[in-house]
Amino acid sequence: MAVSKRGLVSAWALVAAMGACALAAPALAQDAQPQQQPQPGAAGGADEPAPVTPQSWAWHVQATDILQYYPAFHSAFQGPNSFRPQATWGNTFDATLYAGVKPWAGGEIWGNLEMYQGYAPSNTLGAAGYVNGDGAKVGRAHPYARIARLFIRQTFDLGGGADDQQADLNALGEHRSKDRVVLTAGKLNVTDIFDTNKYAHDPRTDFLNWSLITAGSFDSAADAWGYTYGAAAEWYQGDWAWRAGVFDLSIVPNNAVLTSDFSQFQLIGEAERRFSLDGHPGAIRLAGFVTRGGMGRYDDAMALAQETGQPADIALVRRYRSRPGVYLNLEQEVAKGVGVFGRLGWADGDYESYEYTDIDRTAQAGVSVAGDRWGRKQDTVGAAVAINVLSRAGQQYLNAGGLGILVGDGRLPHPGAEHVVEAYYSVGVAKGMTLSLDDQLLDNPAYNRDRGPVNVISLRLHLEH
Repeated sequence: MAVSKRGLVSAWALVAAMGACALAAPALAQDAQPQQQPQPGAAGGADEPAPVTPQSWAWHVQATDILQYYPAFHSAFQGPNSFRPQATWGNTFDATLYAGVKPWAGGEIWGNLEMYQGYAPSNTLGAAGYVNGDGAKVGRAHPYARIARLFIRQTFDLGGGADDQQADLNALGEHRSKDRVVLTAGKLNVTDIFDTNKYAHDPRTDFLNWSLITAGSFDSAADAWGYTYGAAAEWYQGDWAWRAGVFDLSIVPNNAVLTSDFSQFQLIGEAERRFSLDGHPGAIRLAGFVTRGGMGRYDDAMALAQETGQPADIALVRRYRSRPGVYLNLEQEVAKGVGVFGRLGWADGDYESYEYTDIDRTAQAGVSVAGDRWGRKQDTVGAAVAINVLSRAGQQYLNAGGLGILVGDGRLPHPGAEHVVEAYYSVGVAKGMTLSLDDQLLDNPAYNRDRGPVNVISLRLHLEH
């Protein structure tokens, strides 16, 4: 769907405002404070963490405007969930108010009010590794607001030395110990806790593609905006951490409404090992998840389609089932200001994806370089590749006219792996302001060798305080 004139005006007005700020305060981009924390997703940072001042309350705001465009591309055919083959614009905008308070020792209560507006290109359809990780699945021309997060976090210190928490979005500055237990419950994003990665995790500041901000096959519980209700426990002991959580699912796959009684849910467990190689920090995470809910089996949908002569429709064969999956997540600093990362993921391809996107197997690798290596302390450059695969049963389902969460070209006579290449440069315009130029190349979008490649160019403006 083409972007509205109102969305274009808002995007370019914000760009103009940022440019004015850059001209008015150029020194801010060149001379960051010595103890300033690195931008989220940036490699490296200060040698020593800034001293922590304990907080009893805090508030923050952020705003992100993403303007995207892709030129016309080859398309032998298209379907209901396809990228439009004509040249297409998209524009999404969101803003968040974060408010937190410390009601007692070790406790934090946070609430986030979020506003959305606009449409991503082709209305968030067309590729399993979709190109705008900050855009909600529900696009609207006019702004609307929702409570995104509302949760409580309790930390129990167990000793083992200091590991203070820096003030951040949804985190109060406070003293804490290296060994600790953390309990979190309420409304949140599953990936606030699971499958985090220093270099590829936040579409507001680093990579935009859905299959790079997490493992694409990690079918995390969420509504159409990426949030759900649930609880998680984390145990940090030395260089190890163990996490487990249970989260609510939508009433049916890819729905905006969550179940009211946790009758459909997801269980997740993750183990993390932190380490240092030649003085450079790194971490590896291994996790498994099981989704329990009413979901369809591809072979059942195919059998029904053959009986009726109608296009395959997986909604007609949904039963209460389990769908397991695993992922491996690695991050490693290899030199001062240079970090590499990678993920591998698998989910049971006999069944439809429930919440996130249509990926059964995925592999990704990338690099992030901090700009202080060339005298630009607030800049970051990143590049990555991802390969996404749908099971043979899923490919046959799409070829029979079936539709997935984000993909479905009406048929799929020549399936192939979906390839994603993304690179971005983020410029620190002023303190708390970044402007990023991002380029994504998608080959075989939606696993279809008869369409594409699609080249998506993005301009992202992010403000944070």
